Amino acid sequence: MADPARARKLAKRISQIVASAIEHDVKDPRLGSVTITDARVTADLHDATVYYTVLGESLDAEPDFASAAAALEAARGVLRTKVGQGTGVRYTPTLAFVADSVPDDARRIEELLAKARESDAEVARRATGAQPAGEADPYKAPRAEEDEEQAEEETRG
Repeated sequence: MADPARARKLAKRISQIVASAIEHDVKDPRLGSVTITDARVTADLHDATVYYTVLGESLDAEPDFASAAAALEAARGVLRTKVGQGTGVRYTPTLAFVADSVPDDARRIEELLAKARESDAEVARRATGAQPAGEADPYKAPRAEEDEEQAEEETRG
């Protein structure tokens, strides 16, 4: 088992090497819109999982995850060779590529927050001009010491 700090450093270095290799060395046009977001290495340093996301041609266009996955799979050997040359570890980790779901999750959370803001605005709109059902201040205010003394004298007296 390797030191967890060493595994994190190796994972960071692997993500840098893979991103650089995709940008400069691998000449596959399907990888032009691929961004490496993270990498994780197992405790024994034998396997690495590289997370990636794919950008669309425009903001409205749906990214092509299938062709990016196929291109990464085709370039796996070249990328592993680059990782081996760039890290200098005794055993070059195998590479597995996983599409990163963080951008989709973030988009979904933003939609839910927008929906919550709309419902809060609707509640605020309905609350304007509304009158309380009971007293204006339904909470009892704490009595001052003088009031307590008067209450005690009345009960004695």
